[in-house]
Parts: sequence; structure tokens; C-alpha cells
Amino acid sequence: MQNNRHRSLLWGLIGLLLVLIIFSANSGALNLSITHLINLQFDDPLWHIWLNVRMPRIMLAVVVGMALASSGAVMQGLFRNPLADSGLLGISSGAALMVGLSILFPAIFPSIMMLYGKMFAAFAGSLLICLLIYIYSLNSQCNLAKMVLLGVAINAIIGAIMRCLSYIGDEIQLRQLSLWSMGNLGKGSWDLVLVAVSLIFPALLGIFKLSHALNLLQLGDEDAHYLGINVQRIKRYLLLLCAVLIGTSVAVSGIIAFVGLVVPHMIRLQMGANHRWLLPASALGGACLLLLADTFARTLVAPTEIPVGLFTSLLGGPYFLWLILRHK
Repeated sequence: MQNNRHRSLLWGLIGLLLVLIIFSANSGALNLSITHLINLQFDDPLWHIWLNVRMPRIMLAVVVGMALASSGAVMQGLFRNPLADSGLLGISSGAALMVGLSILFPAIFPSIMMLYGKMFAAFAGSLLICLLIYIYSLNSQCNLAKMVLLGVAINAIIGAIMRCLSYIGDEIQLRQLSLWSMGNLGKGSWDLVLVAVSLIFPALLGIFKLSHALNLLQLGDEDAHYLGINVQRIKRYLLLLCAVLIGTSVAVSGIIAFVGLVVPHMIRLQMGANHRWLLPASALGGACLLLLADTFARTLVAPTEIPVGLFTSLLGGPYFLWLILRHK
């Protein structure tokens, strides 16, 4: 009975995502609805804008939303911490720092890497912070408050370094850094979507495959070991996959906060903590939330845009405050 309910919720999220894709494809500063485009020739410039500007942005929002929400669900399960999130713990900031370095000092990455240059930089930064947090979590004195404070310290240090980079950069580099720090999907293209999909989808499949092991880790490391799980290897795999998801997301969209915190909590309230259902549902929920946020961000004050990272922060900040008050 419960599995049937979970399947129904998954199909409901899939249906909601399809509805939001259609809604987003028909929304924008220009009247580019499907019904309007049908009456035009395929070589009309409006078709080009809809197919090569709007649709890649929609697909990028879906892919990045899946990555952020799934990584948040994994980190909350891995650290057994309801407030674990890539933004709160400084992982997104670590990825953004390395992207900032690649913007100011592009010579450190060979030109053959092309679009993957920023991906590699963001992955290295996110993996470094993931390892730091994981090592600290092994400390017997580690608790929820100390882990959040560690994230605050990491964000503060990296924020200071980013401001130094902004100070020494030229106007073009300063503009790029500003867009990365606020989160923006406006650079979406089919090439960028293809690059993001080539990294994010294999990582998502790897995480889904480890859902049973992640469930066993909720029992504690010792019990999971007795049940036949190589605890340290599974944790390393999960951290590596989270670093890929977060690093790729930051590389293509900048810092988009709170998606990885809000969505897993909302899904867990409906589905419980079984990661077999929680992970795919979080991926679909993250895609829905980020797509809806990006649609509003580019239409509410059209023809200008609100950076989607600022929009999700305005939504996620009050939710985070509610979580703190609820778990006091």
C-alpha cells in the first residue's frame, strides 16, 4: 500500500514537471507560446529564439534542480543532519571560488578542456570542502551546531577571498563573478545542457544505485558494517558523486541556494526517509522548484530578470528560519 502511494507521488511529480515545462515554454517577455509559433514558418527568428534560447534554459533549470536537490538529500542522509546542505556547509562556495579563479586566471586550465574547464574547477573546489566536512564529521565532538558553524566559517573565508578576486579583476571579470555569485541560468545553450547532462545524469544514476546502502548508513556506521556495507568506501563514493553534482551545477549556473535544503525536507514529509523513494522524488521536486523559480525570475519584472539565486534565497530563507525554530 505504501509503495503504491509512493509511486503515485512520483508520477504526480513527473506530471507536475511536464506541466511546468509547458508553462515555462509559453512564458516570457516575448509572446512565444506554442499556439503562436505554430502559425509561423520554421525559419522565423521567433522559432530560433524559442528553440535555441528558451528551451535550453528550461532544460538547464531541470537538470541543475535535479542535481542540487539530490545532493542535498544525500548529504542530509550521509551526515544524518537535517540542516546539511551544499550552501550552508560551504560546498557551493568552494566550487564558486575555484570557478572564480578560473575566470581571473584562465591560463591555469588548458584550452583543450573548453566547457569542461569550469566544471573541473568547480568539482575540485566542491570535493575539497566535502572532504574537509567529512573529516570533521568523524570527530566524536562533532554535532549539529558545530557543523553549521563550520559552514558559516567556510562561507565567510571564501566570501572574503571572492571579494579580493573582485577587487583585482577587470570590469568584464567582475561582471562574470557577480553573475556566478548570484546564480543565473541566462547563459543556457544546448552545448551547455549537453555538458551538464553528461556529468549530472551518470552521478544521479550512481546515487540512486547506492540508495539501499544510504538507508543502512542511517542505522549507524557499526550496524551498517555488520550488515555487510563497506562504510568508508560508500561514504567516499557518495561524497565524490555529490561533488560532481554540486560542482557541475555551480559551473553552469553559479550559486543557487536552498534548493538542496527545502526540497528534501518537503519530500521527506510526504515519503519518509527511505532513500529508494526519497532520492528520485527529490530530483523531480528540485527540477520543479528551480524551473518554477527561474520562470518567475525572468517574467515578473520582464524584460529585465531577477537572478534565480536571489529568488530561491528569498523563498528558502524563511523556510530555513522555520526549520531552526521548529527544531529548537
